[in-house]
Amino acid sequence: MSVKLRLARYGAKKNPFYRIVVADSRRPRDGRFIEIVGTYDPSKKDEKDKVTLKEDRILEWLGKGAQATETVENILKKSGLLKRFEGTAS
Repeated sequence: MSVKLRLARYGAKKNPFYRIVVADSRRPRDGRFIEIVGTYDPSKKDEKDKVTLKEDRILEWLGKGAQATETVENILKKSGLLKRFEGTAS
């Protein structure tokens, strides 16, 4: 089973809100997932209010071999979490 950290879209038409989820890569984008590990709301003005992360859970899933999608990887880089993971993986 290939596990990915990816975005699942919620919200209204033209007003998206995303959950950062851990899911089997074979499942649909908004389908069944394993765990919710954060949120991303692009409509918020303040950068720090756009993203909420469960850092301990994300680090645990990355440690187990889960792959982040390109968009989630960019979110994790901006938050500094990916750099912290790479430092502990060595």
